[in-house]
Amino acid sequence: MTLLKKNRILLIVTVITVTLFFGCESNFKEVQKINFSEFVPTGDADNINLKYTDSGRIKAILISPKMLEYGSVDFPFSEFPKGIDVTIYDNKGKKTFIKSNYAVSYKTTYIIDLIGNVKITSQDGQTLETEQLYFDQKNDWFFTEKSFKFTDPKGVSNGQGIDFSKDFKVVNSQKISGEVESAE
Repeated sequence: MTLLKKNRILLIVTVITVTLFFGCESNFKEVQKINFSEFVPTGDADNINLKYTDSGRIKAILISPKMLEYGSVDFPFSEFPKGIDVTIYDNKGKKTFIKSNYAVSYKTTYIIDLIGNVKITSQDGQTLETEQLYFDQKNDWFFTEKSFKFTDPKGVSNGQGIDFSKDFKVVNSQKISGEVESAE
């Protein structure tokens, strides 16, 4: 075989290989697109005002400028990207007010993650401020490992890590400092 024939065969093989390579690349990208699912909300609501009731009594009112519902994912949740304003009522009608800049409510665990300028105020004048706080809806229990400021009529305390009942009757705090009146 002459050198010219070898070069032509090599050129033809190279052209075919390059053509196949670029042709497969295009098909591979199409296959990737087929298996790609976008993470988009299944629901989108503006200016919501939800009232939760039980046995004809209002238990909570949730107000938010924006809610995104992700109900079709493996771990469904609702997102409140513009914050929430919640009023919780106990069995005697006493109110607890909750505000945060952002919130996520997880459907399967019944945990709400409150993030950014979280402030909880009881009708009795107790206030807790922190940057992140979780609420366990099943047990009516709040908790965080973040720094906090707790104010009540007896004084002000600061700390890192706290958990408490939604009515502030039971409060367990860690690493606290501040001035609080003793109950003597």
